[in-house]
Amino acid sequence: MAIAFFDVDKTVLACNSATLWVKRELRSGHVSTWDALRAAFWMGLYSVGVAELDDVVRRAMASLRGQREREVIARTLAFWREEVSSTIRPGARAAVSEHKAKGDLVFLLTSSSNYLSMAIADELSLDGFLANRLLVDEQGLFTGVPVEPVCFGRGKVEHARGLAQKLSVPLEECWFYTDSYSDLPMLLAVGHPVVVHPDPRLRRLAEKRRWPIARWDAALLPSSTSTSEPSGSGKSGGA
Repeated sequence: MAIAFFDVDKTVLACNSATLWVKRELRSGHVSTWDALRAAFWMGLYSVGVAELDDVVRRAMASLRGQREREVIARTLAFWREEVSSTIRPGARAAVSEHKAKGDLVFLLTSSSNYLSMAIADELSLDGFLANRLLVDEQGLFTGVPVEPVCFGRGKVEHARGLAQKLSVPLEECWFYTDSYSDLPMLLAVGHPVVVHPDPRLRRLAEKRRWPIARWDAALLPSSTSTSEPSGSGKSGGA
């Protein structure tokens, strides 16, 4: 038995749910235009390598300080139903099904919130998820302080290693699927790294290391969890 870990944004999902969430919150009046612009500014800095994902994730969580948890849960579930559920990649469903057929455990490993992750895990009938969580005070309000370790970068490795140790599964026998170079620590920690619709930096590294590069726009062929573009070919692979 192995564990297959899946990133969420632009991996399992074809979208960046964080960007969609900010736009939705702006339309509904739950965040100000200034807050939305500030979020876009920090995401822009991260995308060009000026800011660390640490900064972006922690600032996003801090912005929820004082909001009532149950209201955010309700908004998140509506967001899932109306904007996100339809963006699950067909190939992600196929890869999940193949791992389950082999007897592997399947978990999300994501910087997304535990509320959105729960909805995705339920939809795909996964074994669970490792995601970001915020502390809630006695009044049911978010403190803006995350539960440590925050699930990004090396924090993802900490979460995954904790689960693997609990289940007595070496990380060297596990799989990890992601689109993002920011997940490099986790890609290096597992025995079976697979990059999915990778960003430019990750594509270059994957070609250098000859990691599988998968496209999940359509369902994978049977027995093709690692179906990928030939390393360095630049041609699309998979179904």
